[in-house]
Amino acid sequence: MDQSSLIFWTATTGIISALATGLGAIPVHFMQTESKVVRAFASAIAAGMMISASVFSLAQEGIALESKMPLAPYIVILGLLLGAAFFRFTEKVVSKVHKRHHQITDGISKQGITKRGWLIFIAMFIHSIPEGIAIGVAFATGNLQFGLVMAIAISVHNIPEGIAISIPLKSDGVSTKNCALASILTSIPQPIMAVPSALLAWFFEPLLPIGLGFAGGAMIYLTVSELIPDALEDGGRSLTGWGVMVGLCSMLLITTVLKSIF
Repeated sequence: MDQSSLIFWTATTGIISALATGLGAIPVHFMQTESKVVRAFASAIAAGMMISASVFSLAQEGIALESKMPLAPYIVILGLLLGAAFFRFTEKVVSKVHKRHHQITDGISKQGITKRGWLIFIAMFIHSIPEGIAIGVAFATGNLQFGLVMAIAISVHNIPEGIAISIPLKSDGVSTKNCALASILTSIPQPIMAVPSALLAWFFEPLLPIGLGFAGGAMIYLTVSELIPDALEDGGRSLTGWGVMVGLCSMLLITTVLKSIF
């Protein structure tokens, strides 16, 4: 594969994978979110989906690199801890900014995006960076088929991730259109990172284990610090527990079914 073809395929598939995330807003459009109980259940479902994506996709993909990098599992563990620590710092910064501007509410208000909305966006944005690198590195092997399979797998995985992003935003009163837009924006790093990763695979490939772990740690911290407490406050322990289980199993089921189709 020549360089121009490499750039074309990585850029094109990276853009498609980002757009696929926006499809997750479509089923969320039909949710009724007026009830506090429904909003709590929605937050719990989103938490389960994000935990599933973090553990069964990001961390698992990083650990699977052990055949190339023997220390990959340990690097993934380090990445998980660093991601959680970074997100704790991010949470503090976002909280201070919103307090200063009096913009913290229970949902999206006329004053601006809430703390929870920003944290969800940041976590999913971080999560998209190693996925963009994975697309680029796959095409850098020179095997077009392998690159396409990787890009399709990530695009398919982005659809339920779009659902996980859209559910809490929709429950906060955000329009379906803006849920889709926010979902797509969180995946912008994929086309941005895909091309340089393909051209400089020797540099980016070793960063995959810690990048995948870092993204997973940030997402897990978000669910434990924001989504689950919100669900517990409004819906109680039983509803929250079932919501997390429904979200976790749904993410696994949707991803498995879509992969079998494509």
